[in-house]
Amino acid sequence: MTTASPVPATANGPEKQGAGGAVDQQVARDVGALFDRYAPQLWRYCARRVGPDLAEDVVADVFLVVARHPDRIAAGESPRAWLYGIATNLLRAHRRSELRALKALERAGIDPFGGATGVAEGHEGRSAERADAARLARRIAGALAALPARQRDVLLLFAVAELSYAEIAEATGMPLGSVQSTLHRARARMRKALGPLTGDAS
Repeated sequence: MTTASPVPATANGPEKQGAGGAVDQQVARDVGALFDRYAPQLWRYCARRVGPDLAEDVVADVFLVVARHPDRIAAGESPRAWLYGIATNLLRAHRRSELRALKALERAGIDPFGGATGVAEGHEGRSAERADAARLARRIAGALAALPARQRDVLLLFAVAELSYAEIAEATGMPLGSVQSTLHRARARMRKALGPLTGDAS
């Protein structure tokens, strides 16, 4: 992943937010610190969904948004859920790319992004040991593609980004109970789709 400047100098950047150069420099330092800490993990999450090239663009856009909200940086709270929420919102512009890749994997067994196989490796380890890995990846890809967008977002924030229920609620703006019920429904649909392949009851 290339590491371009975390605070692009644009007309909408922090220079319009601050009252003077010192404020702008502090914002730049704060955004730079967030970039160094969180950009790699954000890139991995985005790359599993839309591929490495688009992931770089999405991550760059995440930190453009961050630079425009220095008040959130100064709040002192953990920014992890906020950053993943920005990334997930930006990924919505690339739904078609994500679905095309998942459907291509379902048909041909070729996973250009590592998205479905990443979910399989992280959360279907026992099943993968009992079933052919390529067939499992194809089944997972089809199941992910068939999920409603919100269920897919919540599932991947949980399974790939490894956010807690509370962090997913903050990232998506959903009530905590809705996160839990949405994740339950998504996992139930995934289990049903994988059942014939893994030997579980459908």
